[in-house]
Amino acid sequence: MSSTQPRPVYVIGAGPGGLAVAAALRARGVRAVVVEKSDGVGASWRGHYARLHLHTTRRLSALPGLAIPRRFGRWVSRDDVVRYLEKYAEFHELELVTGVEVTRIERAPAAADAGAGAGAGDGAAAGEGPGWLLHASGGRVLAGRAVVVATGFNHTPRLPDWPGRDTYTGALAHASAYRDPKPYEGRDVLVVGAGNTGAEIAVDLAEGGAARVRLAVRTAPHIVRRSTAGWPAQRTGILVRRLPVRLVDRLGALTAKVSVPDLTAYGLPRPESGLYSRVRQGAIPVQDVGLIAAVRAGTVEPVAAVEAFDGAEVVLADGSRITPDAVVAATGYRRGLEGLIGHLDVLDERGRPLAHGRRTPAQAPGLYFTGFTNPISGMFREMALDAEKIAKALARRLGVRAEARRAAAHLPDTGLRPVDPPA
Repeated sequence: MSSTQPRPVYVIGAGPGGLAVAAALRARGVRAVVVEKSDGVGASWRGHYARLHLHTTRRLSALPGLAIPRRFGRWVSRDDVVRYLEKYAEFHELELVTGVEVTRIERAPAAADAGAGAGAGDGAAAGEGPGWLLHASGGRVLAGRAVVVATGFNHTPRLPDWPGRDTYTGALAHASAYRDPKPYEGRDVLVVGAGNTGAEIAVDLAEGGAARVRLAVRTAPHIVRRSTAGWPAQRTGILVRRLPVRLVDRLGALTAKVSVPDLTAYGLPRPESGLYSRVRQGAIPVQDVGLIAAVRAGTVEPVAAVEAFDGAEVVLADGSRITPDAVVAATGYRRGLEGLIGHLDVLDERGRPLAHGRRTPAQAPGLYFTGFTNPISGMFREMALDAEKIAKALARRLGVRAEARRAAAHLPDTGLRPVDPPA
């Protein structure tokens, strides 16, 4: 890379969001180094349960500059997502440092920054600011021109502190530890949480030989067909994003009555609040990958929410008690950003970044975030769009001239348009 860029932009996290930003920055002549605490790209995807597929289509899930191979099918599997991310990093020749965890990010002192780096021609570009210091494992301190945090939406498993949880005599595990139904064959299993993960794990258990599967539901989810007559739910999500919430709620209710059977008699009533109102609160609809059929067949039994544990028993919100052999808690994740950037006053009360995409917090210019929303239009799609926006904003901020981009990045004059991957 060019010696006029002694300090890179550091991208923290080698998932789809981080890789997309690094590729988009490189295409604009901005040196980006991806720092990943695990041994390779796509660590969270490698750890997901085996049957997982993208709920968004292959064509609408590609990252900038490289199409997902047609042979992966319309709904890309977990293993093929990992293959795609590996190929993406290779294809774009990304600078990737693995096995290094960034634990804290701080603003670089202006005086120290002015002397950072060596050699004539170093120094900050106009408007760049003092830059950032990243404290990492092994006592490393990395100096960066800017930082993009892409550590992931599903970062730290969240397990509710239910009364009696620590003395429960059955097996209790968070959904992040679930891989396949084999360990649960012939067992009575309670899955807690009726989001996409909980619903799919419940179906996987029912189809994989569990003796009984119950699904604890606190708030009835909106269920949508993944695809109707070839039209994916994702495209509808893209189209309605900018419509009034009340209008989308009405449209969603009408669509549900036509396409989704009423499961009230089976213990899963239609939601009281509107679909898009729930989305705005952070609850994405459940895409049906077998839940409707399983509930109607009785192989997955909806029950009330979990209130407490009592020895071998699980106490439910309706006062009933059950005694499953195992509990799988699909109770979500925290972003886990407090230790990394909590001291910078850039997080809201729920631990989410105050700014996202091309916007950088007023109190922390040069600090960017991607992948911390769960949009109805598809996370991969939105991370791809964010990558281009962040790269454009950072190139402008760092003073990288458009005519110098290709030479600095050693890229041909093709931009980052999706292309078919090489054989």
